[in-house]
Amino acid sequence: MKFPSIRVRRAALAGVIVACLGAGVAAQAQGAAPASTGIPSGKIGFINTERILKDSLPAKAAQQKLEAEFSPREKQLQQMAAHIKALSQKLDKDGPVMSDNERSNDQQQLSDLNRDFQRKQREFAEDLNAKRNAALAVVLDKANKVVKQVAEQGNYDIVFQEAVYVNPRIDITDKVLKALNAQSGK
Repeated sequence: MKFPSIRVRRAALAGVIVACLGAGVAAQAQGAAPASTGIPSGKIGFINTERILKDSLPAKAAQQKLEAEFSPREKQLQQMAAHIKALSQKLDKDGPVMSDNERSNDQQQLSDLNRDFQRKQREFAEDLNAKRNAALAVVLDKANKVVKQVAEQGNYDIVFQEAVYVNPRIDITDKVLKALNAQSGK
């Protein structure tokens, strides 16, 4: 006997969960008692994680800290790019009238600067991404604690973070933002 794949079993389980939740919500919306349907009704909430990472005070503070930390390196990279561009334009303009030795030296210098610039640009991007990910992880950790508090206080049975469609009446993002900002303001 061949068993269904894990993917098929997960899809079936997800379908059953969605059907149960849907029936419970439908029964709740119709005013039916949960015992009459045999399916427990539940209070469902949704939070928009993207909004929390964009609009919350801890996220904004983390963004400002990153900008302050990385702006000197970004300016250095911009200056380096401008120098490379100027050297390239000089080489294009004056190359035909330069001696072979002088043109070769300038081309080698341009090549070395380009290689150094690309290395520094890569390091900058890697460092920025690592710091940003660490800062966002801290913000998400704080947000998850606040979501749990809001869910417990509001007697929510389940809170989703991702969905294809969300009815605005179950969106508790504003409540979470308010609580998170209040905690951060202390």
